Amino acid sequence: MFTIESHLLKASIHPKGAELQSLLQKESGIEYMWKGDPAVWGKFSPILFPIVGTLKDNTYFYQDRSYQLGRHGFARDHQFAVESQEFDRIVFLLKQSGETLKVFPFPFDLRVKYTIVDSSIAVTYEVVNTGKETMYFSIGGHPAFALPLVPGTVYDDYYLEFDQAETAGRWPIAEAGLLKTSSTPLLSDTKLLPLNKGLFASDAIVFKNLHSSRISLLSRKTEHGLSMDFPGFPYLGIWAAPGADFLCIEPWCGIADSVDSLQLWEEKEGINKLEAGAAFLRTWTVNIF
Repeated sequence: MFTIESHLLKASIHPKGAELQSLLQKESGIEYMWKGDPAVWGKFSPILFPIVGTLKDNTYFYQDRSYQLGRHGFARDHQFAVESQEFDRIVFLLKQSGETLKVFPFPFDLRVKYTIVDSSIAVTYEVVNTGKETMYFSIGGHPAFALPLVPGTVYDDYYLEFDQAETAGRWPIAEAGLLKTSSTPLLSDTKLLPLNKGLFASDAIVFKNLHSSRISLLSRKTEHGLSMDFPGFPYLGIWAAPGADFLCIEPWCGIADSVDSLQLWEEKEGINKLEAGAAFLRTWTVNIF
């Protein structure tokens, strides 16, 4: 486990998956991350690469070949190298291997950079196409925050607040993990989404192309909460395991296949195109209070 910190915040990151596993507010002693209970959901903040969500039949087609990838890809299961570390920042690196090339035929460098400033942690994904051909990929975050955050509060005391009023539908997820072809109403000219565990009875809430680039987790019963800035991420997932005491706020550059997907890699919804030698950068930032 590796740690970085400021005078207000301490973060712990595991090299397997370059996964953020602890976000501790020093003064209060509040742990903002989910505890990763394997009996419920044994992860903390997996990195989703080179796909987000599920592929139809776990299969995609590229240049007349078929490839198989499990849900959310392989980065979360691989050991990252530490490329550099300072007191308040660390950079992890994953490169292609013989194993990854069997399921994702592109050479790459994936860097995950964590930087703490005061009460904020910035998580930056840098994908570099180190090959000679155009590369296609998706990437996203999946951080799970403890909920309730403080004693004396319960799950239903909390709500999400967007930085802009939203009229947005929820894209339902079918049993196979694929998106249905039409949305169902959820938000109507509002900034607020009250939380309750029943919201996730049929899997995640999936949003496409929100106006907002900031979302806050708040409660009227405590001053403690957090906000996430996610500019440049066109999709957002909100999820918790059934009955679990956490909430995932997931910024995505990519999305699961729809039930009617043709499974063509270059035409996949949410796919990112990266020319040889080029780099792709996205950052989401969490501020705790």
